[in-house]
Amino acid sequence: MKSIALPYPDDLESAVHLTPDELAAQIRLMAALKMFELGKLSSGRAAELAGLSRLAFLEMCGRYRVAVFNYETEALETELRADLEAAQRARA
Repeated sequence: MKSIALPYPDDLESAVHLTPDELAAQIRLMAALKMFELGKLSSGRAAELAGLSRLAFLEMCGRYRVAVFNYETEALETELRADLEAAQRARA
């Protein structure tokens, strides 16, 4: 696995009340969450970047309010209309 060196201010660890290892894990998680949210990574690849299982990563998505289903508004509206119409036909 490759690594990236990331310079940061000397007092960052104390400012966020984390050890160096905790800070590294938090940065990996935040990067994974954002890349997943932007559609750059699948949930599996994002979980790998974060150093978590896929289930644990999806739980972190919930904790940080990152949607696990990314539909464009138009596509979601089309799907919902189709479902509504199918339900109405089934009742008739």
